[in-house]
Amino acid sequence: MIPLEMFSDSTKNYLQLAANYSLFELPYCARKVEAMETKGMIKKIDRPRWYAAYTLPRHEKAVADRLVQQEVESYLPLYSAVRFWNHRRIEVDLPLFPGYVFVKMLLADRVRILSRPGIIRLVSFSGSPAVLPDEEIERLQSSLMIWKAKPYPFLTAGKQVRIQSGPFAGLEGKILRRKGKIRLLVTLELIQSAMLLEVDAAEAQLAC
Repeated sequence: MIPLEMFSDSTKNYLQLAANYSLFELPYCARKVEAMETKGMIKKIDRPRWYAAYTLPRHEKAVADRLVQQEVESYLPLYSAVRFWNHRRIEVDLPLFPGYVFVKMLLADRVRILSRPGIIRLVSFSGSPAVLPDEEIERLQSSLMIWKAKPYPFLTAGKQVRIQSGPFAGLEGKILRRKGKIRLLVTLELIQSAMLLEVDAAEAQLAC
């Protein structure tokens, strides 16, 4: 008898199942093995990914707070701004990308997430929610922990560069020089937004 160890896992599964079926039932057995393997592959592939949720105007913080309360991982980049109310100078934290909250979730949870008050839809392409790479969100988070940023009108034209080293390594944007500083205009095509960062010229090497 040939030992089962010589076969692949899928073949071993098939043979073990086949032992319990008649010759006429083997096609069904094969389909069952295939279904089991497909289900396993889907389970392995299906993991939480980052998506951009489009919110009602001025609802970004409320949406992010609700998601946290319901144990859904989210990220809302903020920046400090000065506002004047009743002749008083007040510093407030405002969304860096107005109208958007980043959400990490399983795609299967889309309906549940979209039912949250304040969320309109997920940013999508060709009818499918657009996935944001984990490393892009991580880069954004780490950069904003070190450097200050503020919103900037989204630009579709201009010379694009990539930073090769330093805390902004991997980011792409339009570079503007001013008083010895590098002003990095980073555009996020997915949500049609941009932010303006300032770094010392010596902090990073630029490559066109």
